[in-house]
Formats: sequence, C-alpha cells, structure tokens
Amino acid sequence: MTGEDLKELANRAVAEIGAAADEAALEAARVKYLGRKGALNEATKGIAKLPAAEKPGYGAALNEAKGRIEAALDERGAALRAKSLDRDLGAEREDMTLPPRRVRVGRLHPISQTVREVSRIFGSLGFETVEGPEIEWDYYAFEALNIPAGHPAREKWQTLWISNPLGDDPSRPLLGRPHTSPMQVRVMEKRKPPIRVVIPGRCYRYEATDAIRESIFFQYEGLAIDEKLTMADLKGTLYAFARQVFGSDRKIRFRIDYFPFTEPSAEIAFDCFACEGRDPECHVCGGDGWIEAAGCGMVHPDVLRRVGYDPSRYQGFAFGGGIERLAMLRTGAPDIRLFYQNDLRYLEQF
Repeated sequence: MTGEDLKELANRAVAEIGAAADEAALEAARVKYLGRKGALNEATKGIAKLPAAEKPGYGAALNEAKGRIEAALDERGAALRAKSLDRDLGAEREDMTLPPRRVRVGRLHPISQTVREVSRIFGSLGFETVEGPEIEWDYYAFEALNIPAGHPAREKWQTLWISNPLGDDPSRPLLGRPHTSPMQVRVMEKRKPPIRVVIPGRCYRYEATDAIRESIFFQYEGLAIDEKLTMADLKGTLYAFARQVFGSDRKIRFRIDYFPFTEPSAEIAFDCFACEGRDPECHVCGGDGWIEAAGCGMVHPDVLRRVGYDPSRYQGFAFGGGIERLAMLRTGAPDIRLFYQNDLRYLEQF
C-alpha cells in the first residue's frame, strides 16, 4: 500500500464516519478503520516490508490518515451527542433553563434543641451527659429510690406497666419509666465518686394531656456525688443553669418540697410566661403565677447506702425537670401539645 492508497483509505473512512446515523454506526466505523483488525492497523504491518528509503514517507502518510480519521470520529461523535441531547431535552416537560428549586434544609425539633442546650449548659458546669433505658425495672424506678410497693408516693407517678417478657415474674415487674430518676441508682452502681452526670430522656405516664402535661414527654435528671456537697451547691448549680437558659430577667422561686429519694427536698419554679401572674384563670399556671420547672434535693442517705456509698463520707444532690417545660419557657409556647401536633407552620419558626 502506497501513500496515495492511505490517502484514499482516509477519504473513504471520513465519508463513512460523516454518514453515520447514530453512535452504533459510528462505533462500527471506528472498529472498521482503527480497530485491532481494522484497515489502518493492517496497513501499519506493511511498513516492515518496505525499503528503508520509503519508510519515512509511508509512516508520515500513515500518521496523517490516522489523524484525519480520529478527528472525523471526534467531530461526528460530538454532533451525535448534541443531537441526542436536543432530542431528550425536547421530550422533557420541564424547562431546564429555569433556575433550580430551593432546597429545603431540615432543622432540629424544638424539643431536640432544648435537650442539646440542657446538655451543653450542664456540660459547661462539669456534668457528663449519659442515657438510660426507657423500659425500666420496678426496682430502679421505685424500690431503690425509697418508694417500696404500697408507698403512697407511688400515686404521684401514673405508671404504665408492661407484661414481663421473662415469664411475667411478679418479683420483677417492668414499666415505661415514669421519670429519669432510676438512672441515679444505675450510675452510682457502676461508678465511684466523684460523679457529675445529667441524663435527658423520654418518660411515660398514664394521664390526660392538657396545656402543660403530656403522657409521653422528656425529662432531664442531674446527679452529683462527692465529699462535702451541700444544699448551697445544689441551689448554686440550678441558679447558674436558669441564668444561662433564661437570662437574669426570669424570676425564680426555690421552696421546700417532698421526694422520697431526697432529704431535704425542694422545688424550683419560674414565673408564668403566659400571664406573668396577672391572670387568676391562666390555663398555663392555673392562676398561681408560677410554673414548676424542676424538683431537687440532697440524695437520701438510704439511697446512698443501697449502692454501697458511705453517707458519712459522701453527699450528693439530684434534680430533675421537664424538657417540654423548658422549651415552653424558652419559646413562649402557650400549649405543650403544639410540639407534637407536627404542624410545620408552628415548628418551622424555631
């Protein structure tokens, strides 16, 4: 094959490539001329039989033919792809030249925001955040907290009992935990003082819902055990927490209360955000002007003894409150049920 033959071969290839109706025909033309057994590859094998003087000119013609064929393949391929794109775009119902739709970015639920804020604030005060089981043994929920069977304080927690999957053993009843306080005992059983933990989590009670109560809700529980802790440490901790959550303007009430697992016990309350104490028929505070936010007190010596701590050496304080109550106080929500009705018109503002 001479240089003229190679030129003629390239002309035929360019014409055939230009006539390719689709990408399949184009690929067939490529294989025919540039494939392993293609015409150009066969022509390349003949260079070894040529006299030395003719080889440079033949090689140059061979490269020129290959370059023309490859350029024709690229040009026709681009044209076919553009034609295919135009056809596909023409079949689309949407105008691809329009600006894209705005992506809706999700956000945390206000209850989740409050849980994280509680963990952050107590973390700044040296408390570690831990979690516990939502399905609890009666022992941890009541017995270990100085609330034995038949104790009148049990009536305070409208308990949801669960059939025991281990054979309904009456000595080990299960329940949806009515409060996060069982984690006090669980933590003390596994750790030695000093202890500083805060435990947020979901709780369950069999009771009707209203503006400030839900049957399924979140609480946070705090526990500190060390030597020489006093009620002053408890009060200072809760006041520091309240100031970070609400600022210095929110009024705080700290007064005596009763819990079987703390002695002495107290209640911390905030002034009503709905009526500010002015409405005797307020549906949030009931006209009292105050909303209970947390119960607290010094850990009862019997609870300490139950986990093997020496009350003469170690003292501790505990506190617990409702996450939803805090969320209501922080956001000004008039009704706790607004958090769980899944109305995005309400939730998106947070």
